[in-house]
Amino acid sequence: MDLQNKNILLGVTGGIAAYKTVELLRLLKKAGANVNVIMTDSAQKFVGKTTFEVLSENPVLSDLFFDTESSVKHIDLATRADAVIVAPATANILAKFAHGIADDALSTTMLAVTCPVIVCPSMNTNMYQNIRVQRNLDILEKDGWHILDPDSGALACKTVGAGRLPDPWFIFDRALAMLTKKDLSGKKILISAGPTVEAIDPVRFVSNHSSGKMGYAVAKAAEKRGAQVTLVSGPVTLESPVGVERFDVETCEEMADQMLANLDHSDIIIKVAAVADYKPIDPKTSKIKKKDNNKGLSISMTENLDILRLIGGKKTKDQFLVGFAAETDDLEKNALLKMQKKNLDMIAANIVGSSDSGFKADTNKVKLFFKDGSFFDIPLMDKNKVANILIDYVIEKMG
Repeated sequence: MDLQNKNILLGVTGGIAAYKTVELLRLLKKAGANVNVIMTDSAQKFVGKTTFEVLSENPVLSDLFFDTESSVKHIDLATRADAVIVAPATANILAKFAHGIADDALSTTMLAVTCPVIVCPSMNTNMYQNIRVQRNLDILEKDGWHILDPDSGALACKTVGAGRLPDPWFIFDRALAMLTKKDLSGKKILISAGPTVEAIDPVRFVSNHSSGKMGYAVAKAAEKRGAQVTLVSGPVTLESPVGVERFDVETCEEMADQMLANLDHSDIIIKVAAVADYKPIDPKTSKIKKKDNNKGLSISMTENLDILRLIGGKKTKDQFLVGFAAETDDLEKNALLKMQKKNLDMIAANIVGSSDSGFKADTNKVKLFFKDGSFFDIPLMDKNKVANILIDYVIEKMG
């Protein structure tokens, strides 16, 4: 999901972390949102209005009485907003929000807001831990506002502890989740992603080109849509999706064990991982040294456990199983055969080898096949969008 045609109200208050909000604004705009910024007087001591006006392409509201455009602009902004983000939120503004004080443009506007709200506290550690600040946060949370806990670390005031504004990407991610339909609420989804590796010796291994990007995109999309997501991941360099329980594995056997351990209480299983189909029969405990006779090296391989087929044989009638097929030719024939052999409800198949689709790429072109004989072509697009379309069809086919 993107933020196309969404109206986001961005409140900025007087904390040193206000400079981070500039990056948050860029992320919101890049996702297609229309962003209006409201700044307190103190916020302008840290970042000027012009910066936010140029990046948002909208005038910044900072004074209720000197706005020449409309005498009730703050009401208009509050009414049109699909979501509000206040970052950073100082102790002062939290007190105003919690007790209904309206003495500046931001606090007055917030009394007219009816849409979802994210508040990002940022301040000195002792201030943040103060019982009065915590009491105000409790009030706002009970009122239904989303409170993002601050990060811990070295602060501008030279103290170390909780109080840092979370990274802009994290705030953006949680805003996206807040605005995403929760059509998977109550569902438990088990997802596998990335490659597996099988040791030849302590230095070398057998694997494949999977980056894990597609599986991680599915995990992120499912979490944002309200699912409880368990992700079993092979070795990748990707950040863990927010709100997702992640188990790291290396070998096919480890992945199988973790998938089976979580199978019984999963409603939907989506196996995106590219498991190494073969493994060395006799992996060495010491590094295999290069020979001088130029005869090369032969490695005897044996077939690995077929995780998808194993799950297909164990799944119940109430569970929905999705597989992936990466092919180089005969896409439809191979995908349908795999779906039948492994008792799948749905399979996502794509041709690999292209630089803009499949392994490592940020985009993908996929064809979905279903147990009822129907199919759907997903044209080339960002893997995050592919993930959401895939989930749409899972929900449709599950009824």
